[in-house]
Amino acid sequence: MSIGIGGAGGKLATLLDENSTVVNVSQVEMDKVEAKNKILAVAHSSKGQFQGSGKNPMVGRTAFTSINDELYSLIQGELVFTATGGGTGNGITSVLLERLASLENVLLNDSTMFAFILPYLNRESSEYVENTISFLMQAVAPAIDSGNTGNIMFFTNKLKFEGRIPEAEFNQKIVDSLNAFFSIPDKNKEYKLLDGHIDYEDFKIFTAKPYFNHFMFFDYTPERPLSDLIRENYNQLLLPPEQPIEGMFLLEVPDESQTSYFYNILDYFHDDDLTPAYSVILNPNIEKPRVTLSLLYSRKPKELVDDFKQMADKMTRKKLKKSIEQFVKLERQDLDINQEVQNIENANESQNGVLDLLKRLRKLR
Repeated sequence: MSIGIGGAGGKLATLLDENSTVVNVSQVEMDKVEAKNKILAVAHSSKGQFQGSGKNPMVGRTAFTSINDELYSLIQGELVFTATGGGTGNGITSVLLERLASLENVLLNDSTMFAFILPYLNRESSEYVENTISFLMQAVAPAIDSGNTGNIMFFTNKLKFEGRIPEAEFNQKIVDSLNAFFSIPDKNKEYKLLDGHIDYEDFKIFTAKPYFNHFMFFDYTPERPLSDLIRENYNQLLLPPEQPIEGMFLLEVPDESQTSYFYNILDYFHDDDLTPAYSVILNPNIEKPRVTLSLLYSRKPKELVDDFKQMADKMTRKKLKKSIEQFVKLERQDLDINQEVQNIENANESQNGVLDLLKRLRKLR
């Protein structure tokens, strides 16, 4: 079961899972999605119940108290969707992550995966960016450091805006990519196994690890280095991966004679001193060998925050420049340099005279 918190999270959860649960402070927003279960978090204002949190995470945080135990029990062992920039998803999920970080340990089967939707800095409001920075530093960082989460996936709205993709279509792309990744143990059960093995327990152990997950899928060409194929086929819906700590791959081949291709993939991981979980299956429904690959990596949220802050600073500087150009009018001063020098000499106070001249030239006060 998947849980969607906030408007964006609810839309994704219901697309992925017909048994999903959505959580919101606004009944109006919840009525916009079809979900098996709906949980209304009580906001401390009538405005919140009708208009949502208005990009204010404090509304979500305070509303969490009304669903505390119910929501915490629901997320155990499941996948949680939320956008990091809004108010409801950010606020409620922040409290969930803080609670996870405070625990001594979390059992494997109770480990929760998170799918976070990050704003695109060049296109979305500064409030979304500021909320995301706080969310990463104050909620995600302690939760990751505690080791009490499952995989965390950072989806980004960059492709949506640069590709001018409608929201519904973009959400479907995210869900389709997740379905491709989650289908790994299903395919191991459905198709003939040629080498290796990834069953549901193996997959659960992998996704329960507290690392960031970047997964991708592409046609496999054994004559080309896997590093080149990975670089060319990064999942553009996700943030680019860092150096992997662990990996998992599924190789699907249309012909059993192609089974040995998986050794080339193992060589890539061997070069990084990694032993991935893997399996090779015979899939007669495809024409070319195909790889579904997942890389787990550890990147401190502070580094993500630094990226956001750099972009936010650029946005702030641009806004200040525009404000100055629009509202600040500097008076033109025509100065006769020769006359100014003569004035200095006449005053017989050369040091103070030069300073006064520079002040006037630079329009200093």
